[in-house]
Amino acid sequence: ATKEHAEKALEVGWKTFQDWKAWDMAARARILVKAAAILRRKKFDFCALLTLEVGKNYAEADVETAEAIDFLEHYARGAMKLSGPLETFPYPGEENELHAIPLGVGVSISPWNFPLAIYLGMLTAPIVAGNCIIAKPSEDSGLIAAWGANLLLEAGLPEGVLSFLPGLGEDVGDYLVKHAKTRFISFTGSRAVGVMIHENAAKVQPGQKWLKRSVLEMGGKDALIVDETADLENAATAAVQGAFGFAGQKCSAMSRLIVVSEVYDDLLERFVAKTRVLSLGDGAENANVTSLVNLESFEKNSQYLEIGKTEGRLMCGGTADSSTGYFVQPTIFADVAPDAKLAQDEIFGPIVAVIKARDFDHALEIANSTDYGLTGGVCSSRRDRLEQARREYEVGNLYFNRKITGALVGVQPFGGYNMSGTDSKAGGPDYLMNFMQLKTVSERF
Repeated sequence: ATKEHAEKALEVGWKTFQDWKAWDMAARARILVKAAAILRRKKFDFCALLTLEVGKNYAEADVETAEAIDFLEHYARGAMKLSGPLETFPYPGEENELHAIPLGVGVSISPWNFPLAIYLGMLTAPIVAGNCIIAKPSEDSGLIAAWGANLLLEAGLPEGVLSFLPGLGEDVGDYLVKHAKTRFISFTGSRAVGVMIHENAAKVQPGQKWLKRSVLEMGGKDALIVDETADLENAATAAVQGAFGFAGQKCSAMSRLIVVSEVYDDLLERFVAKTRVLSLGDGAENANVTSLVNLESFEKNSQYLEIGKTEGRLMCGGTADSSTGYFVQPTIFADVAPDAKLAQDEIFGPIVAVIKARDFDHALEIANSTDYGLTGGVCSSRRDRLEQARREYEVGNLYFNRKITGALVGVQPFGGYNMSGTDSKAGGPDYLMNFMQLKTVSERF
């Protein structure tokens, strides 16, 4: 897609919006429910494409398709709660109503690592709220995105509500973010791009008559804390699952394991042993750890492997091979300093920094020492420490005695703060309000 396509998409979107915003909320929600039903019937086709295009193994592809279905149904149900006037206090002699109304035309800039679930969630929340949307998916997952767009059309979405614009983010995406006619931006991706979008969206362009909304999800440097009272076998399993699912290519993935000194060696041994038995290979062969998505990611991970060898003690992995795909072995570096690059930078791959803490307070201090605040976890059997973590652990999604990935739609609303984003909570009770504005109507009689 080109800037000319983007200009046309905005024109079509605003024209279509005049009719779409008047649709009954139930009618819009019905399209999402139908799309969910179609996706259920075509689940294995979409799973296969997730494996083909971005390399997911069977389990990762299956749970992503299920998550996409959940998003469709969750936002359909959420829309129904906003279908009439919202609750206000009564006042004698007046009829007062508070209505949630759509914003207009926005752009969705979605990632490649959840190219169906996150993509559809980012599209259908604004759509069911009555907005029109321009989809700018990742260049690495354009085919899955096209299938997702066709799914919505098959479910009955009117032409013009969704415009599909695959293209380079620095070209089409940047143009749309800065455009005076763009009403809102929904973004999931890197910190660098998210910060740039936040800055550009805040600048009022000539002819712009609103302040743009920005809904941003930008990644993390996520940690699991393990204390001396934890079930170490369970903690080691949680660490492996959180670190190496989809080769660590999740914003929620565990890239730091923070262990109190009393059980550091014991847990490290268990973690390494469980990691060494993981298979590395193609998603189509259902390997435990699959290839990275592209050459850029492979080269970045390769650089951090070398950095890690200077900042920590290599326990397993440590090699990368691009001869048959962008493969990086699941890698563990022990004895990493809390302020090391390996412990501060988001790598987005199967590389973990293991950090020793003096005690639980020190572990929490280390966990909070990055700029991010997305996911985190604690493995402990002490109630007072879990309560302390509830108060002091600075993350949007906090998990106890389990892995720190795999948030369920509607069960664990997902989103972080600090440099992890705007804490918009995808799959939460208020997510649709990111794409709506409130109008009070008062009539005296």
